[in-house]
Amino acid sequence: LDTSPEIERLQIEGWRRMSSEQKAAIVTGLTQAVFDVALAGVRHRHPNAPAREQFLRLALVTLGPDLAGQAFPDVAALDPR
Repeated sequence: LDTSPEIERLQIEGWRRMSSEQKAAIVTGLTQAVFDVALAGVRHRHPNAPAREQFLRLALVTLGPDLAGQAFPDVAALDPR
């Protein structure tokens, strides 16, 4: 591991001192960051795709093919490239 036991102990203590609201804010921010990176990846791989196609491809990445297909049946029409 790249984190020393002492730093890990301090990190855990910091988390324990945080309120539930502070922890939720961190999780929300990290979730948004992951979503933004996933969308950037879709846009990078499909720069000329219309917004709807990019949305559907993001659904495939975030939901998986089965759930994305159930939620958005037009996913099936996408070229799998």
